[in-house]
Amino acid sequence: MDAAFTAEQEGIRRTLREVLGRRCGPDRVKAAVRTADGYDRELWEQLSREIGLPGLAVPEQYGGVGCTPADLVLACEETGRALLPSPLLATAVLAAPLVAALGGAGQRAALLPPLAGGGLTAALAVPGPALSAALGLTGDGTAGEWAGGGRAGGVQACRAAGGAWRLYGEAAQVLDGHSADLLLVPAHAGGFARSRVLLFVVRAGAAGLVRARQTALDETRPQALVQLRDVEAEWLGEGDPFDGGGPGAHGGPVCGALAAVGRTAAAVLAAEAAGAAGRALERTVEYVRTREQFGRPIGSFQAVKHRLADLYVQLQAARSAVCYAAWDPEQGGLALAQALEALRLVAGEAIQLHGGIGFTWEHDAHLYFKRAAADELLFGPVHLLRAHAARRAGLFEAPAGAAASGPATALRPPTRKAAV
Repeated sequence: MDAAFTAEQEGIRRTLREVLGRRCGPDRVKAAVRTADGYDRELWEQLSREIGLPGLAVPEQYGGVGCTPADLVLACEETGRALLPSPLLATAVLAAPLVAALGGAGQRAALLPPLAGGGLTAALAVPGPALSAALGLTGDGTAGEWAGGGRAGGVQACRAAGGAWRLYGEAAQVLDGHSADLLLVPAHAGGFARSRVLLFVVRAGAAGLVRARQTALDETRPQALVQLRDVEAEWLGEGDPFDGGGPGAHGGPVCGALAAVGRTAAAVLAAEAAGAAGRALERTVEYVRTREQFGRPIGSFQAVKHRLADLYVQLQAARSAVCYAAWDPEQGGLALAQALEALRLVAGEAIQLHGGIGFTWEHDAHLYFKRAAADELLFGPVHLLRAHAARRAGLFEAPAGAAASGPATALRPPTRKAAV
């Protein structure tokens, strides 16, 4: 593994930091999230035009930059530093790879170029509480249980006269669902006998589509309630969606594609969290250098130095995990756990070390605290991310030679004999 960044990667990071430093300060972030869209459209267009941010990992044949997902991961550390409110996560990280993986040739040619150019935004309409399971971050979602209980929940799809698909149901806490031009909606189809989870495309403005922005802890990640009331949709794919179907094929290729997207998404989210933690720590260090108490800067006190040193160690561990996940997305879940934990600790200590002013809700330190709490609610929690990574790695499996003694004795911890 070569941990050094290429000249192109350094150029992307440097340009992003310069643009976001000028256009995405804390005051501008607070103003942008209170707009109807929830982000600064002018800044989004600039990032799309000058850097090609939404198309970094899209092949050049579809209008993208043609870089690797690793470049997108490293770029997102800078967007995390600025807490950039934008459709980048929903559009470039979640939606575009699904279109590339599942769409037919005509669908890829029609949808990927505008997605890569930033002219079209998209959202994945998976309910927020089920998002981490659908992406395979906290559990194995390939069976499709996260999509709801058949007729009892989730979104249902049926074929109307003429072969058109119609969708019924709703999804809450959909990231950027209120402003996206395109919705990718996983839905049940085929009834009980041939039940499958299929992915459908719904255009903004479709008859029967109702969207409402919801109140969210972290306003930089807008969420929406999406209701589908007999909405016409387009199946994302080609051929017969029920080829190879049957009761055992409930998850289908959609769930496998979501799990693959989840690995890259975890690395991107980890990079954003590490970037946010790094900036929060920098701001805290700047503050303790200038804030005086008892005639000297509070940063000169040994107790404060020790607390900051511990945070620096946590941050460097998170950055190392992010770099490794950018090289090997299979480690994205562990990197996300490490980065979310670092952001939570740094944001909490930032509020503490800013003293009385840090506890006011309007202080900038709370932007990082809200991001830490909201990301862990949507994509975590940390202990489930680590537990799922451990299961995938086989850490909970019995040793090969322990079969004879039984699984219970193989994994049972040693017991202490009672004192006589």
